[in-house]
Amino acid sequence: MDLDSVCKSAEIKMSKSVDMLKSNLAKIRTGRAHTGILDHIKIDYYGSPSLITKIANVSLTDSRTISVTPYEKNMLSSIEKAIRESDLGLNPISMGGNSIKVPMPPLTEERRKDLVKISKSEGEESKIAIRNIRRECNEVVKKMLKEKEISENDERRVQDSIQKITDIKISEIDRIITQKESEIMVI
Repeated sequence: MDLDSVCKSAEIKMSKSVDMLKSNLAKIRTGRAHTGILDHIKIDYYGSPSLITKIANVSLTDSRTISVTPYEKNMLSSIEKAIRESDLGLNPISMGGNSIKVPMPPLTEERRKDLVKISKSEGEESKIAIRNIRRECNEVVKKMLKEKEISENDERRVQDSIQKITDIKISEIDRIITQKESEIMVI
């Protein structure tokens, strides 16, 4: 493994951690409706679990309402049940057998604070993952130095490079968490 691939590997792994954080935060509902909140819900579709986005059209009616229109009308009750049983605390309403309306209930102040704590916790887990990636990459570089594959100058240069990547990703996580907190706290 050469030094460039160590840096590239670190950056790719750290980017995946940030992407995972974004994915996890998208599941945390704010007071505002967005279609991504239902993305992780799975419905039993003829014996196999399928994502809601694969068997229905999910769209926004207004800033507080999501509309779900199944491609097959017989899936309406299954979709409604899956949304109701999800951990999102939503109460879907069937609209005449063609679609489902999912109103987003306003969040209480206490629930908002809980969601902010959950968001911060997710952010901390991502930061820990990024720091672990940095440590692993630095260990690879130290091993290369020990085996005399690289010079001390190369080791220092690569470790500095990995640290810069780490700092960029950590600040990106901080920015994402701050943005999510403001979304949650907006009434």
